[in-house]
Parts: sequence; structure tokens; C-alpha cells
Amino acid sequence: MIRIHTQFVKNRHRQLFKLVRENGLRLFFGMLCSMVVAASTSATAYLMKPAIDEVFIRHDTMKLKLIPIVVVILFFLRGLGYYGQEYLMNFVGQGIIKRLRDSLYVHIQDLPFSFFQAEKTGALMSRITNDVNIIRNMVSTAVTGLMRDCLTIIGLSCVIFYMDWKLALSAIVVLPLAFYPVVEFGRRVRRVSTGCQESMADLSAFLNETIAAQKIVKAFGMESYEKQRFFDKTEKLFKLEMKGVVAKSLTSPIMEFLGGLGVAFIIGYGGYRVISGTATPGSFFAFIGAVIMLYDPIKKLSRVNATIQEGLAAADRVFDIIERKSDIKEDPNPIIIQPGAHRVTFKNVYFGYNETMVLKNINLDVRPGEILAIVGTSGGGKTSLVNLIPRFYDVARGSILIDDIDIRKASISSLRKQIAIVTQEPILFNDSIRNNIAYGNPNASIDAIENAAKAAYAYDFIQRFPDKFNTEIGDLGSRLSGGEKQRICIARALLKDAPILILDEATSSLDSESEMLVQRALENLIQGRTTFIIAHRFSTIGYADRIIVINEGRIVEEGTHQELLSCSGEYCKLYQMQLLNSGEREAVN
Repeated sequence: MIRIHTQFVKNRHRQLFKLVRENGLRLFFGMLCSMVVAASTSATAYLMKPAIDEVFIRHDTMKLKLIPIVVVILFFLRGLGYYGQEYLMNFVGQGIIKRLRDSLYVHIQDLPFSFFQAEKTGALMSRITNDVNIIRNMVSTAVTGLMRDCLTIIGLSCVIFYMDWKLALSAIVVLPLAFYPVVEFGRRVRRVSTGCQESMADLSAFLNETIAAQKIVKAFGMESYEKQRFFDKTEKLFKLEMKGVVAKSLTSPIMEFLGGLGVAFIIGYGGYRVISGTATPGSFFAFIGAVIMLYDPIKKLSRVNATIQEGLAAADRVFDIIERKSDIKEDPNPIIIQPGAHRVTFKNVYFGYNETMVLKNINLDVRPGEILAIVGTSGGGKTSLVNLIPRFYDVARGSILIDDIDIRKASISSLRKQIAIVTQEPILFNDSIRNNIAYGNPNASIDAIENAAKAAYAYDFIQRFPDKFNTEIGDLGSRLSGGEKQRICIARALLKDAPILILDEATSSLDSESEMLVQRALENLIQGRTTFIIAHRFSTIGYADRIIVINEGRIVEEGTHQELLSCSGEYCKLYQMQLLNSGEREAVN
């Protein structure tokens, strides 16, 4: 099992590096720039030999004039190479990250409704922002450093072997030991990085939740409590990050010590050869300079490896989402549902969450244009029933038909085009009133938008804003009242002009005045549509053609308002309970 999981992770990383390889031409020129950097660095080290032997010992004036010019040219080429590789590799990295971020967001949008109920919004935001940024560092910075440092190591190794292969062999004896901390601490960095990213996601989710709920936080005087929760989360993140710092920081001193052993041996052995006359001072200083320069990119590789390990950990979290499969499957040969009035039929429908059935043996036939009200106690399964129609979820058993077409065989997009939804909580976007009404029908004319607003009794209050339909409504419509937001949602549903309408307790959170205006707007909305009304207040279902009562996931009663009252059953109990509560409220007032 572990072997399979490891292979799965490796396949993820192959996908990531495949994206890198697709930018082959830029990678090629980036590698050429890295080769220029490595060659100029190696040549600079080699120049120490003629500089010392020819200029300072033999006093060669020609070499004195030539070597500084060569040094300037080498440093110019080195700077040019640095710029080229940084630009090209960051171009590749940023492009890959854009594609990865786009793929992640596209896939999230395609995942079913159940996914969003299970995941925290802030955690998903963290994967798109924080985790993807960590991958960007790996792809652009780390790959650039990896190419440059590896080529520099190869170039400098060639220089020291060319100058004295015996001494070079003794100098690189410690290299295998130097690579040990790179590998070992890299593993630790990856483990800690995964914990850091999870803590960051948890922190993002916390921020999203508490900032959105500021009214409740302040109303209940919980500022101190939330501050302490925030401090606890940042303390946990701080400890994890410090573990990562320790793992990354320990690499350098260990490599410094090992490098010091190599340099000490070279000074002793090389100095002896200079004194004995078998080597020149220039060759000795050029050699030791090249060795010191060689240890520098080896140390950098440890930091590059840490960045790569952090990036791979972030890639795992991103691919956890990208590879998530939707349980709402599109049929290979989907049927396109045509516009028009529709019959909706439930046949022996069962549905549950986590194997606990919340709907049991639902049989229901709703005629085209019929208005069906759904009532029952909280948690009885009312919302679950209507959520099955647009395939937010799929039935566990049985089937739902639209005009004798099983919705699982229908095109999901054509199915959802036939359905408009107005929810209890008005859901609006931080955009203009015009764009919110036209959401789902972006090509609608301004006349159509205004007519929808008038039918939803929203036109008058919109005209009171200085920018009218171009007014920005703020985050979640914060500039509007509850009734105004709901009427914008009704205008949006009117403009979509879908033949099937779902009203999920659309007036339950409104005051009496707002409810009256929204009810008038709803009367315009439901005309000629097959309508499902989840009713919280019985006053909202007077125009229903039929009422069903759901209790513990079953339809226990069905009929008109008068028929159900005369039965003295569940509906009658609910109705009397609401009348009693309403009377008590009026008495208090």
C-alpha cells in the first residue's frame, strides 16, 4: 500500500516537471545562460594562476594589461548570464504557476456541492494562493539555482582536475559527506513544510470565518476570545516554521566544517608542494581559490534542496485537489434538455449523507406550471429534496425525471439552465447591481435588466442610488438591506427565465414590510413556472397548488391547505404551532 502511494506521489511530481519540460526552448537558453555563468566563474578562478605567477612574480607588463581586461569581460558575461537565466527561468516558472493555478481553480469550480460542504473556504484559498506560490519558488528560483550551481560545480571541478588531479581527488573526498546533510535535512524540511502549509491553510480558514462574522463577534463581546484563538494558531505556525529554520540552518555549519577540513588539507599538502618546488604559488592559490569557490555552490544546493522539498510538499497539497474526482458524473452521451415547461417526477428516491438516509422512498409528480409547497420540521429533508433536482447531489436509489428523462442521463449544463434558485440567504457578488442581476445571463440588454428589476420591485430603490444600476453593492451585498438583497436575487432569477423554480425559504429572514414586497416579487416570478417552495412561514404558501409534508425523510401528507387542515395530521400541528407562536409574539408586542 505504501509503495502504491509513493508511486502516486511520484506521478504527481512527474506531471509538474512535465510542465517544466514543455518550455523546452526557454529552458535551453536558460541553461546556456547558466553555462555562461559557470564558465565565467571557472575562468575567473583559473585566472588567479597567471595573475600571481606572471604578474606578481615574473612582472610581465603585457599580462598586467591583458588580465584586468579579461576579468572585466568575464564579469560582464557573468552578469549577462545571471540576468538571462533569471528572466527566462522566472518566465517559465510564472507561466507554469499561472497554468497550475488556473487548473486548480477550474477543477474546484467543477467539483460537486458536497466538496464545498466538506472543505473550509479559507483552506481552499490558501491552496490557490500560498501553496501555489511555494511551488513557484521551486520552479523558478530552485530550478534556476539547481542548473547554475550544478554547472558551476562541474566547471570548477574541471579546473581543479586540470591544474592538479591528485590534489583535486584529495580535495573532493569530503564531498560525499557534504551531500549527506543536503539529503537528510531536505527530508526534514519537507515534513515540516507540509505541517506549515496545513497550519497556514487553517489560519486562512480562521481569518475568513472570523472577519466574515465580525457582527456576531462584536455583538457577543468575543474579541478577546478570537484574539487568543488567533494567537494559538500563529504560535503553532511559528513553532513549525522554526523547526524548518533549524533543519535548513543546520546544513550550512555542517558543510562549512566539512569544507574547512578539505581546505585545511589542501593548505597543508599544497603548501608543502610549493615549498618543495613541485608547484608554483600561482597554481596553489588558483587551486585553493577554485576549491573555495566550489564549496559555495555545494552549500547553495542545500538551500535549493530545501526549496524543492517545500515545493514538492505544496505540490502534493495542490494535486490533492486537482486529482479529486467528482461524484456527479456527466453521461458519455448526454441528452440535451430543451427549454419549455417541464414535469418533474421523483420515483422511489432515497438519499443520504455518509450512509445515513435523509430521504426515503420519495414518490412525487409535479406537473408543468404547478406550484408545490414543501413544509416540515427543521432537518426533515426539505432542502435535500430540492437540491437533488439540479444534481447538486445524486440520489442513492431511485430516479428523478424531467419530462421522462432521467436527469443522470441529461447534460448537466442543459439541466441547470432550466432551473433558477432563490435561497434563504441572499448570495450576491461584490460587483454592480447590473452585473448581479445579469449573473447567468451576461448578454442581457439594459432594458431586460430594468424590466426584471421592476418585476422584482427593486427598480425604485435602485434608482435612489447615485450610480443606479452601476452601484457597487459591496462584499456579499453589504450596502443593501436584507429585503433589497433578496429582491436583487429575484430579479436575477427573473432574468434567467428558467421554467423550473426553487424557492428555499426565500422570505424567512425578512421583516413583515420586506416580506410583503418580496412576496409580490415572488408572485411575478412563479407565474407559469414549475415551482418548488420550501416554506418556513405558512403565510407564504397560500398560492400553492399542492402542499407536501416531509417528516423524517418521508412524505407523510399531501394535499391543498384546506384538505390538510381538515385531516388534523402533521400539517395541522405545524400550522397551529405557528399560529400560537405568532399570537404570542403579537401579545408581547
